[in-house]
Amino acid sequence: MVSQPSTPPHVTAGDREEEAAVAAGAGAGAAGEAAAAEEGGRGTWKHAAFHVATTIATPAAYAPLPFALASLGWPLGVSSLVGATLATWYSSLLIASLWRWNGKKQVSYRHLAQSIFGSWGYWSIAFFQQVASLGNNIAIQIAAGSSLKAIYKYYQRDGTLKLQHFIVFFGAFELLLSQLPDIHSLRWVNAICTFCTIGFAGTTIGVTIYNGKEIDRETVSYSLQGSSSSKVFKAFNALGAIAFSFGDAMLPEIQHTVREPARRNMYKGVSAAYTIILLSYWQLAFCGYWAFGSDVEPYILASLTNPDWTIIMANIFAVIQIAGCFQIYCRPTYAYFEDRLLHDKHASPFQFRGRLIRLILTSIYMVVITLVAAAMPFFGDFVSICGAVGFTPLDFVFPAIAFLKAGRMPKNSKLRTFIRVFNLAVATWFSVVAVLGCIVIDYLLWRVADPLSSCLRSIVGPLPSSRLG
Repeated sequence: MVSQPSTPPHVTAGDREEEAAVAAGAGAGAAGEAAAAEEGGRGTWKHAAFHVATTIATPAAYAPLPFALASLGWPLGVSSLVGATLATWYSSLLIASLWRWNGKKQVSYRHLAQSIFGSWGYWSIAFFQQVASLGNNIAIQIAAGSSLKAIYKYYQRDGTLKLQHFIVFFGAFELLLSQLPDIHSLRWVNAICTFCTIGFAGTTIGVTIYNGKEIDRETVSYSLQGSSSSKVFKAFNALGAIAFSFGDAMLPEIQHTVREPARRNMYKGVSAAYTIILLSYWQLAFCGYWAFGSDVEPYILASLTNPDWTIIMANIFAVIQIAGCFQIYCRPTYAYFEDRLLHDKHASPFQFRGRLIRLILTSIYMVVITLVAAAMPFFGDFVSICGAVGFTPLDFVFPAIAFLKAGRMPKNSKLRTFIRVFNLAVATWFSVVAVLGCIVIDYLLWRVADPLSSCLRSIVGPLPSSRLG
């Protein structure tokens, strides 16, 4: 069902409205917003699929899934994974259906929320989007650094470079990519990244099955480990990791780059991207848990042992794919500050002043993200925190509520009632999960406080003792 690119029936009337609005030249509003809206709209549904697949199906997102299943067990793990896949696919279609819902193009997630809920919606989404974007980039930079270190150790087994060095190297490369003007300019980068997603998934799944067959299956345990309280914490930790794995806080920004009819093209792009996700997420999650059981590592590549060359290939695919995903998620931050620093809205951001401002902004951003990533090399816990706080509200709760608030309901009374009840159920359930996940954050932060302080001491050295008098 996920692979079907057809238009959902409950938004067909909206598509007719969209086509009529395009024919009539709709797009009233502030001059700056209208000008910004006209800048986009060149991409096809295939470009949308590349962007969506790159933002969601990153190795840093689905590499923790076998560990999440190990923390939940087979029944709850499989049902949570399948449920999250269907829920986020449905939520993505809801967000796509809100394009031009009031006759105006909504060029960002923040502006979409503002058009439906007012100023509080704008600032709420701005907060969650920044948490998701910053948290995602910190997490995937740790993953990229880990993969680069694995490649380095393969060729230099006695090498002295540490994880922090490779995180810095990756940050420097991302600073170069950050000079590209917008998401649409990344379309070919993300096309390569999409193929690397498939390459990473195929290689990792194959090596995982190979390693699983070499292990004595009698020694593999699938039982949940730890005390009752520990199992509960691990379960919500796993739900946060699953929420992170399906996180996509950039759908309206991606839809802004798609040509008209943007709504129909986005339906096709989202469904095509989820076909890739379906073929990669589920197989890797199930194969990884089958192969290593409860002993699987939070980052699946750390559990693989041989053959070496295939593991290196998987790490190369991972680094390339993460490079594109990082760029998608840093764009809202760049756009927010550029809009406020470039006072002439009609000026090209690639005139000299625009280039200089972008270089300064991107440099500050990359320094901050890189330093935090280098100081926080505990990948699994950070992924769970980011998923619970940032992605759950954006990808599970907001789309269902926004669709109801916008009033884009079908005329059929039975279908209208079903959609209203279903959306409320989705929003309520995942709100509860997010709240309980935030409670677990206190435990996770306490658990990682000591490793963080140790890591900081290794970076900056011991603090000098104070001398009185």
